[in-house]
Amino acid sequence: MAVASDLAFDPWDPAFLADPYPAYAELRARGRVIRYEPTDQWLVPHHADVSALLRDRRLGRTYQHRFTHEDFGRTAPPPEHEPFHVLNDHGMLDLEPPDHTRIRRLVSKAFTPRTVEQLKPYVASLAGELVDGLVERGGGDLLADVAEPLPVAVIAEMLGIPESDRAPLRPWSADICGMYELNPTQETAAKAVRASVEFTEYLRELIAARRKEPGDDLISGLIEAHDEGDRLTEQEMISTAVLLLNAGHEATVNATVNGWWALFRDPGRLAALRADHSLVPTAIEELMRYDTPLQLFERWVLDEIEIDGTTIPRGAEIAMLFGSANHDPEVFSAPDRLDLTRKDNPHISFSAGIHYCIGAPLARIELAASMTALLEKAPTLSLAAEPERKPNFVIRGLEGLSVEI
Repeated sequence: MAVASDLAFDPWDPAFLADPYPAYAELRARGRVIRYEPTDQWLVPHHADVSALLRDRRLGRTYQHRFTHEDFGRTAPPPEHEPFHVLNDHGMLDLEPPDHTRIRRLVSKAFTPRTVEQLKPYVASLAGELVDGLVERGGGDLLADVAEPLPVAVIAEMLGIPESDRAPLRPWSADICGMYELNPTQETAAKAVRASVEFTEYLRELIAARRKEPGDDLISGLIEAHDEGDRLTEQEMISTAVLLLNAGHEATVNATVNGWWALFRDPGRLAALRADHSLVPTAIEELMRYDTPLQLFERWVLDEIEIDGTTIPRGAEIAMLFGSANHDPEVFSAPDRLDLTRKDNPHISFSAGIHYCIGAPLARIELAASMTALLEKAPTLSLAAEPERKPNFVIRGLEGLSVEI
């Protein structure tokens, strides 16, 4: 059994956060599973193992469908964190079958290929408007001006959240997502709890309004399904809406700014992309692999498993390192090289198995729309200032990306 205490892997070190990929190479060389004491987790850095474990039903996003906290050898969360956990634990990302299956089946109706394809003109039009504004101003913050408002508006439109109510959505999401980092601080937890309470209260009022006057939106659809006896509780509706907003834009926002930051640091490949816009589809996949927006995904060990001769007991937590898996030379040729023409690209940035990202097709449409609009309308887009990276590990992004035309 390998132990990570003497390695460069340190999710709180600014140098590691700036570029974690060399440390991942060290982890992969050390073994297939590495015990990491600071977070009481087992790190899994190889692509083959991560891919297999994401599909392994001996692992779960939760254990509470089978065990109590005490049975599982875990301590219950503090009572003051309850609003966050009630919100989080009723979303399908943190549920296992049969509840996960039931909720995902209902939500998936809004993300069918046909439905997502019908959104293309709206997404392209909105992306064009946002980029036009950036060009008219001669530049700005690519994150705040384009990357963020596009997916937030799209998912809010799908949910039926009025435009006048959308300002707090991104701050609420950011505060809630802070709890997904490793060993979050008390201040982070307090922000997440406050955001959970406020977001929940808002959605209760919105659901009540939609019950009286249904619309052509996802929340109205979930209410209708509930009323038809599909057993979707109000809390599940609220948690689903929050999950769709958080997951529906967080990865897209960070993939956009991480991707453009990578392109600005590689002028040759950026020039090739500007010369040939047909590269956009493979470029998007490669940029999501190259600097992965979600670096780590956790699973609980529900039934004892063995990895490379090491027994992982029931009650342990496994941390699957997506960023490391996406740079595994066993799967990707020259993984540390940005290759916008890479055809064989089985990255796992959208996860796999039953928790594969339900919004992946929509995310790809949004990423393609913003990239195409920027290539066409801002062909001289350039970096105006060195960006500052967010002090997060699990959700990898930038504080902003200052650009000029």
